Amino acid sequence: MSLAALRTSFRTKAPFPAAVRTQAGASRGVLRNPAVFRRRFSTEPPPPEPKKSNAPLLAGLGLAAVSGVAFYVYTSQSDTAKEAGTAFKSGAQAAKVAANFVPAKADYQKPPTSMFAHAQPSLLPFNQVYNRIVEVIDSADDYDDGSYGPVLLRLAWHSSGTYDKVSGTGGSNYATMRFDPEAKHGANNGLNVARDLLEPLKKEFPWISYGDLWTLAGVASIQEMSGPKIPWRPGRIDGFAAQATPDGRLPDATQGADHLRNIFYRMGFNDQEIVALSGGHAVGRCHADRSGFDGPWTFSPITLTNDFFKLLFDETWVWKKWSGPKQLEDKKTRSLMMLPTDYVLIQDKSFKKFARQYADDQDLFFKDFAAAVSRLFELGVPTSQFVSSDPWIMKSSDEE
Repeated sequence: MSLAALRTSFRTKAPFPAAVRTQAGASRGVLRNPAVFRRRFSTEPPPPEPKKSNAPLLAGLGLAAVSGVAFYVYTSQSDTAKEAGTAFKSGAQAAKVAANFVPAKADYQKPPTSMFAHAQPSLLPFNQVYNRIVEVIDSADDYDDGSYGPVLLRLAWHSSGTYDKVSGTGGSNYATMRFDPEAKHGANNGLNVARDLLEPLKKEFPWISYGDLWTLAGVASIQEMSGPKIPWRPGRIDGFAAQATPDGRLPDATQGADHLRNIFYRMGFNDQEIVALSGGHAVGRCHADRSGFDGPWTFSPITLTNDFFKLLFDETWVWKKWSGPKQLEDKKTRSLMMLPTDYVLIQDKSFKKFARQYADDQDLFFKDFAAAVSRLFELGVPTSQFVSSDPWIMKSSDEE
């Protein structure tokens, strides 16, 4: 039930059902029938006084207890309090899901106009989150190649790719890249750009969590860059700095096949999914002042295709001669780059099999990429927190 529908239901006072009205009428008929009605007392004795319910008292005590916990959590700086805080938030989110008191799909893409038919525009808290993200993506002007899509996708990826299936820590649930030291991890250099871009939207839509906003931005970026539809659903909660993950959980681009497997297997992915997710390098570029590497992977860095895989096989790649870290460049134009972790996809026998399939079949790549990204964006989120049992498909801007 959306918030709009909930308020509508409160405003509508339903009449008594017909069956109730009929029963009441029948009772009055019986009282008026002298053959049935016999007066036994001039005045009926008063009914016994009902026992008083303790429910209001218990409810009040429960509310006071919850308020006390909340006050302790949000005023205490101890790690114990912060852990209690995220557990409290998670339980509250699960309770809202169970009661169906959560935003509906339309709230994330279009405003429920029936709820705010007479409201001022500034009072529209559900004003097209997805579409506002698209406006941010398209506002890049001279930034990189004219789109913020790649850097927003990188934010969603890096905020989700810290998950550890053994400890159950990391992932997109707490959006801990807001805090130091995670925000300053080497793999996250430059992502302050993406976080700053989305901060005004968080203020505009304060009801959406950072984790939901960041991952939805990743979904929008893929779809708006001509990529596949990415199944997505909200339910993430915001955590504290105590939940920030240690450095080293994201891929190190200077490494090889063993490193990739260690990183992705820790998250629960297999070889096929490793290769599919690597296809995200079809968009964007590296920056020497951030990662140390420099250049785009493809000739169309703001359009998602299977060109990343095609170029790996079709071009001759040589080591770039420069003062920066080891990276490859295409021998023909010297304008494209590949990272050591990219090149290993056609050197490792298992990886190469899937890379070849994706180079030959973009539809297959899109299908596997969408499935892997959807899983990636949900890592670390308890199922009970999601507002829907099935992920949603958000419409891209050209479908509006």
